[in-house]
Amino acid sequence: MITALLVMTGIALVLGAVLGFASIKFKVEGDPLVEKIDAILPQTQCGQCGFPGCRPYATAIADGEAEINQCPPGGEEGIRKLADLLGREFKPLSEEHGVEKPKSVAVIDEATCIGCTLCIQACPVDAIVGAAKQLHTIVAAECTGCELCLAPCPVDCITMEAITETVDTWKWRYPVVEIKAA
Repeated sequence: MITALLVMTGIALVLGAVLGFASIKFKVEGDPLVEKIDAILPQTQCGQCGFPGCRPYATAIADGEAEINQCPPGGEEGIRKLADLLGREFKPLSEEHGVEKPKSVAVIDEATCIGCTLCIQACPVDAIVGAAKQLHTIVAAECTGCELCLAPCPVDCITMEAITETVDTWKWRYPVVEIKAA
């Protein structure tokens, strides 16, 4: 009887160790679908989709809680990529969430800036640098063009300028091929 208990305890310990090792070795960090959706989204963290950032929106899409057409910065190209990835039908951009605009970057009029730091607090990607009562500036390479810094500025010294297409900023457009019935 004691031998049987010891054998069963030994087997349970070995199987427990194997399961513990397997849970560590084969651990999945997150939902791979969420990772793929998040990679397609533009990472502006602007909140225009109704979610606080691109990652929560990607999670909502993967869970079926949000539509694929709620991201104005991603535009039609992003919606097409999401539709292809998820096997869903393409839908035009939801007017409720905004309109597609060209990629842009914020610019601060240095002569007008009063150094209030409200724009720094509003920037989700820390693209604005400066100190209280000092001149602020935009780090253009970090700016996502989300426009969240425009509303809190009390002197309206921030404007959005479209990014001109150069060799460095050019991006291959998503191909759209119309299939005609014969």
